Amino acid sequence: MRVLLQRVSRAEVRVRAAERDRVTGQIGRGVLLLVGFQTGEGVNGDETLAWMADKVVGLRIFGDADDKMNLALADVAGAILVVSQFTLYGDVQKGRRPSFVAAARPEEAEPLYRRFVDLLRARGVRVEAGEFGAMMDVELVNDGPVTLWLER
Repeated sequence: MRVLLQRVSRAEVRVRAAERDRVTGQIGRGVLLLVGFQTGEGVNGDETLAWMADKVVGLRIFGDADDKMNLALADVAGAILVVSQFTLYGDVQKGRRPSFVAAARPEEAEPLYRRFVDLLRARGVRVEAGEFGAMMDVELVNDGPVTLWLER
């Protein structure tokens, strides 16, 4: 499982639709998570999902009164915006077109994505989400910028 975390002052995800784009998630201060899952038996189990949820919620990446990174999401009443991103497992070592053979297939990844969102919500943080498998536009204002790569 890979997560690209960006601390944001605001973020929004819109699903592109022929008739009309629609916002599926919108937050103020918090974190935007781009989430990808690897293919393979046992690599995306409940233990991995729970570890990642605990890590994201517990990271002390927000400034305190001295502007030191000492505060977590709950300390700043922050929110999470989660967007599925299979391209995190893109391999560009050979050729000019990325290979996505390491990315979990949609039928494997979608339940993992939904479970991960549920685990984040269970930790008492406001969570918004994109729509799995949809073409989306993600808009964000990166705060800092602070960007972290999390993998398990």
